[in-house]
Parts: sequence; C-alpha cells; structure tokens
Amino acid sequence: MAPIEDIMDIPAFRKHAHEVVEWICDYYEQLENLPVKSLVSPGAIRDQLPSSPPAQGESFDTIWKDFQEIVLPGMTHWQHPHFHAYFPANTSLPSILGEMITASLAAQCMIWDTSPAAAELEERVMEWLRHAYGLPHSWQGVIQDTASTATLVSLLTAREKHSSWQGNKSGLQDLPVYRIYASTEVHSSLDKAVQIAGLGLENLIKLPVDEHRSLLPDALEEAIRKDLAEGFTPLCVVIAIGSTSTLAVDPLDPIAKICEAHDLWLHIDAAYAGNALLLPEYRWMIKGIERADTFVTNPHKWLFTNFDLSGYFVKDRDALVRTFSILPEYLKTATTGKVNDYRDWGIALGRRFRALKLWFVLRTYGIEGLQQTLRNHIAWADWFAEQVKGNPNLELVTPLFLNMVCLRALQPDRSLEEINDYNQQWLGNINDSGKAYLTHTKVDGKYTIRVVLGQTYLQKKHVEELWTWMLEAMPEGR
Repeated sequence: MAPIEDIMDIPAFRKHAHEVVEWICDYYEQLENLPVKSLVSPGAIRDQLPSSPPAQGESFDTIWKDFQEIVLPGMTHWQHPHFHAYFPANTSLPSILGEMITASLAAQCMIWDTSPAAAELEERVMEWLRHAYGLPHSWQGVIQDTASTATLVSLLTAREKHSSWQGNKSGLQDLPVYRIYASTEVHSSLDKAVQIAGLGLENLIKLPVDEHRSLLPDALEEAIRKDLAEGFTPLCVVIAIGSTSTLAVDPLDPIAKICEAHDLWLHIDAAYAGNALLLPEYRWMIKGIERADTFVTNPHKWLFTNFDLSGYFVKDRDALVRTFSILPEYLKTATTGKVNDYRDWGIALGRRFRALKLWFVLRTYGIEGLQQTLRNHIAWADWFAEQVKGNPNLELVTPLFLNMVCLRALQPDRSLEEINDYNQQWLGNINDSGKAYLTHTKVDGKYTIRVVLGQTYLQKKHVEELWTWMLEAMPEGR
C-alpha cells in the first residue's frame, strides 16, 4: 500500500486536472448531443456500485472510468440548451473557473479574519448587485445558499424583532400567536420556514389571487383585521415577484402600504424573476420596496452563476445580526465589531467563498452583457408564445411574462380530466424523447406545460427546434 502522502501528489494532480478540464470542454461542446433528462430506471445506478467502500485506494483512472460509465448516464443535464424545466440553475464558463478556484482555496470564510478578501469581496459584490437591481441604496446584502434559507432567515428576524428578541432568549411559549400572510401561489419553502421557525402551519394564512395569480391587497387587509379582532398578532407578509408556477407578480406597492399601516414585516421572494430587475423596464415590479424589510433573488437562477448563491438584502442590518449573532470565546478576534463577520448574517457558521464565482461572472459579462442575454431570452419567449397563439389546437394558459410560456393542448368536446390526461401524455412524450426536458403545473385545475427559456447558452435555433419537437410529440387521436 502506498504511503498516504503519495496517493495523489502534485504531478499526478496536474496530469489528472488537465484531463478533467479537457473533459469539461468536451462535455460542453457535445452537450447538445446528450439526452437532457436521464432515462435510467430507479436503482440502476445504485446497483452498479459496491455495497462497501474500497479497503485499498484505487487509481484515478479507475475512478474516472466509473464516473463516465456509471454516474454520468444517471445525470440530468441542467446546462443543456434544451433544459426548459422548473427554473434553470445555470452556470457559465467564467463561473466554473471561479468555482474551481474556490474549491482549490478551500477556505472557511465564516469571519473576516479567516479570509479578509472573501468578506470584503462579498460586501462589494453585493453592493454591485444592489445597484444593478435598483434596490434602495441604504440596504445591505449578504450571500445565502438558497432563497429557502433566506426566507427562513427573514421570518426568524421578524419574529425576534417583534418579540424584542425574547424568542431566542426564553422560547416561544410566552409569545403571541403570530400570523403570516401570503398568496396561494407562494413557494412551498415558506411553509417549511413557518414550521422551522416554530410559528405553526395553522398560522400561515394563504390568501386568494386575482386573474393574474397575484395576491389581492383587499383580501390581505381583511385577513389582518379579522385576526386582530380574534386576538391573533399579525407578524409578516411574504410576497412573490415571480411565483414558481406561473411567474405571477404580487402588487408590492399597495401591499407595502398595508404592512406599513399595521407595522408588519414584509419579505419579497423574487428568487427567479428578481434577476429581471437588471432591466430598467422591469423595475415597476419593486415600486414601493422602500417600505419592505427584506428581499431575495438567486443569481444561480438566470444569472449564469453556479448553484448555490442567493442574494439576500435587508433594510435593518442590526436586527439581522442581533437575531443570529452568538460569540463564543474561540471566535473572538481583534476585528470583532469592526468588520462584517458574515457568520452572524444567517444560520450557518461555516461559509463557502461564494462571492468569487459571482465576481467572475459580473466582470466577464458586464451588466450590459447580462442585460442583452436576458432580453434575448425574453424576446425568444415572445416568439414561442406567438407560435402557440397561432395554433388553433393550443392555448396560452396564462399571459406571457418574461421568459416563461405556460400552455396546453385543447381538445374540443372533451372533459377537463381528459384534456389533462392528453397534456400529461404530451409532456411525457417530449421528455421521453431525450430531446428536451419540460415540467408542468396546474392552473385552475388545468394541466399546464411550462416552457422556461433561460439557459446560459440558449440560442434562437434551440427555441425553434423545441417548437418543432413539441408538435411532433403530440399524441395521436386528436
């Protein structure tokens, strides 16, 4: 058996690293030729793997061969230009380079002292994003891993600020029964955050939406007044700027005024569509944001930066830090209190150097390059929607917004259930072909196919190909 220090020395690493980089380049060059969605059966990957780890070390060549022959066939290729499912978690070549460097440095960036550059680069990059999105200049930003975490952080901060930090100190047993409000279109991460925060799912009030799937301000006002009359304590409203199902946008300005009038915390979940704020023509979505408390959007969605990286912005930095700061002796430093120790700005103590990859992306593309790419995607979605509207056998289920098209096939004289079954079969045909990957939602009971056109290297030709393939995949029997 080789000594531990000889398992992979620098010369061997150099050789294999070059092989991996060459593979990465080949992978992206041939990505369009791969099936987008893995077509393996459940258990197919696990059954090819030994039930026990190797007692003796194995060569890189052996490991690499197994990766390509066993692991790779079980991967769904999220960076494929025909990945149109969910929302993209897209990367770019500059982001990959930044991620490689982050992995190589392997720094634990929990406080300023453990890597000053990591803390100060994060501070500056978040200032860049704040400016690029048109957020209030006085707000401050921090990188969270996901929007789900950011929403939980916001709820916990709201709970603690309202209770004068008694929840953290004494527990929740003596606190009021808090109520949280959101539309029926809100992301499920809010439900999870309410559970984790100890607020109770029964106290999450889901409110009706209008014909655009947007929260009704009058319904919010009515729910707040009703709860006050019944002895509950309204705490927080969470609105969506771009809901997951249909990209619905809640009306921020009137909701923010209601929150201000009742002294409610207001969190804005703009995980995907918030990136469109780079385009001044979409800044109407955040009219009234100065009355809100927190805002989150994900550069790892539609801003070409490796998952995971969420931009979380807060009006009251001190409330955030007071909620999460714990200072044991072993973390005290000479700079404590003089710098941003980002471990105090969220749940995790340990922090990756996430800002580096975003810095690479912002500098490589520039704001104008990012804007042009987003505008291309939006224009191609408009073209796709026009094709749908021009086909008498199809319909747009919701109005086109940004780069997502929600559609379904029509079947005259068929029941809703039969039409839903037909569209489900149509989606299955598309995905089983391996040519593209789409997902669905339901809108007013209608099985709806979502087409999201947001991949980093998407071109107009891919959108045209998708349209052709979708028509070819329609089930027979119309």
